[in-house]
Amino acid sequence: MPLPLPGRRPSPGDGLWARRLLAAAAAAAVAAPVAAGLFRLPPVDTLAASCAIWLPAGARWLTKRWWPRRDGRLVWMPQVAGRASVEPGLVARRSLAGWADLTAETVAMAAIGSGLIGTLPDESGWAGLLRPLLAVGVAAGIGRVVYEEVRFTGRLALTATGIRHGRRTYGWTNIDLVVPHKRDGQVDGVRLRPARWVSLEPAPVVGGRDTAVPEERLVAAIEHFRSRPEMLAVGLPVTAPEPAGG
Repeated sequence: MPLPLPGRRPSPGDGLWARRLLAAAAAAAVAAPVAAGLFRLPPVDTLAASCAIWLPAGARWLTKRWWPRRDGRLVWMPQVAGRASVEPGLVARRSLAGWADLTAETVAMAAIGSGLIGTLPDESGWAGLLRPLLAVGVAAGIGRVVYEEVRFTGRLALTATGIRHGRRTYGWTNIDLVVPHKRDGQVDGVRLRPARWVSLEPAPVVGGRDTAVPEERLVAAIEHFRSRPEMLAVGLPVTAPEPAGG
């Protein structure tokens, strides 16, 4: 079963440090003013706090049920944040639905934090201790979202060393079958069935609604490269194959 690289320590020569530092700087640039703004948030009444919490939560629920058309293609890039280093590869961008989800989740996180902080009494004691903790916690969560978006190239990447979807990475060597994955009656992602099961966890799923490339194109590309991943390491532009009839 293709598994992530557990507990892997970053190597000084993996070529990813510039991206890590840029991502950390971007996260800090966003998190610092968010924390300062939340810490200075004035008290609000219960109705306003409830609206701040429930309206974004409802918007997040609605975006999860939005399935716009996805017709993106895998794009060749000479430098991709791969499994363990920077390498050439094919990249699938985040879909419109994925961006909507990410925006709704971030706004909901900030709104819920604002609602909770706004209901705290404006006085010392336990409220004085809880306010900065909540402000820093919410800012750290938003900063992590920014870090992830800057740190990784695209939502999904195919490189010579494996497949990366978000932070999760999978090697090519144990992929036996690639099939579309269905969830709640909708095709949502591509399942990588392993040749050898090494755990009781279900087979991993990559791509899906948050990825701009539809499942049939991902299946065709993964099937094409899983027996010849070295083609992605040549350093020259590679075109992903189109599905039959596509």
